[in-house]
Amino acid sequence: MRNLEPALTSAQNPRVKAWVKLSERKYRNQEGRFKLEGVHLVKEALEAGWPLEAVAFDEGLGVPDELAPYAEREGGSGNGETDWIPVSPDIIAKCSETETPQPVFAIALKRPADDAALFGGDGGPVVVLDGVQDPGNVGTIVRSAAASGAAAIVLGKGTADLFNAKTLRATMGTLFRVPIVEADLAELLPEAKRRGAKLFGTSLQAHLSIYECDLTGDGIWLLFGNEGGGLSPEVEALVERPVIIPMSGQAESLNVAMAATVLLFEAQRQRLGKLEAEIM
Repeated sequence: MRNLEPALTSAQNPRVKAWVKLSERKYRNQEGRFKLEGVHLVKEALEAGWPLEAVAFDEGLGVPDELAPYAEREGGSGNGETDWIPVSPDIIAKCSETETPQPVFAIALKRPADDAALFGGDGGPVVVLDGVQDPGNVGTIVRSAAASGAAAIVLGKGTADLFNAKTLRATMGTLFRVPIVEADLAELLPEAKRRGAKLFGTSLQAHLSIYECDLTGDGIWLLFGNEGGGLSPEVEALVERPVIIPMSGQAESLNVAMAATVLLFEAQRQRLGKLEAEIM
């Protein structure tokens, strides 16, 4: 563990004060950093090679067993720049945003957005969130997108902050596995259409079932709107293919995260089926 630093025990330490500020979105944006709380999120970031500035762990408990192999490598994450810092339980409590803090957290660096993933080829669909406000819904959609092989995720204005502690927990670390970009949809979606993208959006007024749509091939974009109001009028006007999820039971609609999951795995089913047919 080459970058192990002396223990931090004072909450008045300038470094600790800077970590505490990362609980607020404006400081995360200013600093280009965010916090990861708990063994699972930190381990997922390390496995994915995500740049970590520091990993702080309870000085009395030491590095969690699950993270020990990474701590023993040069710099922890293989880039020679991660500091492993023992800290007091008081500092962990000060920096945590949960009632029962886990004994480890990390300070991660935001990566520059990679727009190339939006127009990169024959992978899964691009997922677009238009004002999805609930952090749990955003995190769940990220998780479903990563699990189903989505090409990328676009976060439009009004969507919950990806680096909010609740959103991060809901992703279960899958945000490190799929490209995610923030964009002005009023600018991006017309550009996507000019480049051949096919825009699908769910609507209770639609007549076309998702099971009747071809969700394979290049340029499939799946758009999902606000929990209460759906897609904004500006975005809805750009949708070429309004679709509906057929429901035979007694429910008016699905939660946006559930609807997104249904569409994403239907797209995966179609892609895998097409691949199997081509092989045979």
